[in-house]
Amino acid sequence: MTVRDVDLVGPRAAAADAVVLVEGLSDQRALEALAMRRGRDLEAEGVSIVPIAGAKNIGGFLDLFGPQGINVRVAGLCDAAEEGDFRRALELADLGSNLTRADMERLDFYVCVADLEDELIRSLGAAAVERVIDAEGETGSFRIFQRQPAWRRRTIEEQLRRFFGTHSGRKIRSAALLVHALDLTRVPRPLDRVLAHV
Repeated sequence: MTVRDVDLVGPRAAAADAVVLVEGLSDQRALEALAMRRGRDLEAEGVSIVPIAGAKNIGGFLDLFGPQGINVRVAGLCDAAEEGDFRRALELADLGSNLTRADMERLDFYVCVADLEDELIRSLGAAAVERVIDAEGETGSFRIFQRQPAWRRRTIEEQLRRFFGTHSGRKIRSAALLVHALDLTRVPRPLDRVLAHV
């Protein structure tokens, strides 16, 4: 691993025994919160959750951490819209060919049905998500958003999902809060499985 690689991923990830590659900071915060709730100390276990700043970057991170690189245990989590990027990168890294979603899961790469927020909203239910929003003092902003013509006829779940993306930093801040509100018997499958494999 070069100095540039360490600068890119940080010393903790560079020294990890296992990494979970995720698209962004909200995914990282959600998985770290879930690990904490389950009583896991990822740092002590040598596990690092690495945000890759978008699915298009997955190939470079697989080159760095995968069989052609430092060859540590690698897992991943992505949104459904980015499944193709992850699949192609896994194939280019010689981890399989003509991969199906089931094949990706055998490689410890999991796909959220739509995205992280969708998974968490479905697991929690709209009322619980609204309580999280209220605890953050954002109910007024959410009600204003709901009255916008483009969103007033949408389902509450669609409104909630979009609301998290309407303000810079809200997705990142909300990810851990939503995970802390989860019933641990109803953790979204992709989050549950990816952590179980590292």
